[in-house]
Amino acid sequence: MVILVSVQLQQPCSAMRVPTFFLYSKSGNLTTQLDTSVDFSEIPGLPDVIDGVVYCPGTINLKPFHRISIADFQNELEVNFFGAVRVLQACLKGLKKSSSPAVVLYSTVAVQTGMGFHAGIASAKGAVEGLTRSLAAEWAPSKIRVNAIAPSLTETPLASALLSTPERKEASDKRHPLGRIGTSGDIAEATVFLLSPKSSWMTGQILHIDGGMSNLK
Repeated sequence: MVILVSVQLQQPCSAMRVPTFFLYSKSGNLTTQLDTSVDFSEIPGLPDVIDGVVYCPGTINLKPFHRISIADFQNELEVNFFGAVRVLQACLKGLKKSSSPAVVLYSTVAVQTGMGFHAGIASAKGAVEGLTRSLAAEWAPSKIRVNAIAPSLTETPLASALLSTPERKEASDKRHPLGRIGTSGDIAEATVFLLSPKSSWMTGQILHIDGGMSNLK
């Protein structure tokens, strides 16, 4: 579970300011430790002004609906939704002090495109999409932009079990109209775009970075 809080990302070019990044995770491995499953009112170590917040945890817990327990559903919501709520509430004051603040959250292609065995994650990420649009509307007067990225299967350690053999990898590639699954670079490029001034007229959007999965057959 990783949270990326970026500061001074959107300073004027004349200022020649280098972005400062603050990384947080539950384990604290190579980052600052932060457990988003417990209540907190502030995040230690952050400056007063916050230009960007990226909340990017994820879960892959694919089961048939009759085998998903209430505890499974609650865990999906805790990691994907309630953690985002806690982080954004803690960062709101700093975001309001920025001249061009932006928030990026993460959904999944499975919210728009019905997929079997995805009831847990699709439900939790559906809540994230609702939060994205609601906060975009509520925070627009403060010029805080809120958008989300909805990727399809991406080659990351989290997805390793689904891509554990060449045959599984090939089958996953073929399910996407563009003939391949996503890479972390695909998602990173979209994230930087949503944080940057290049997307300054975008808010409340769900950006589908999914190899065409959500709209093409």
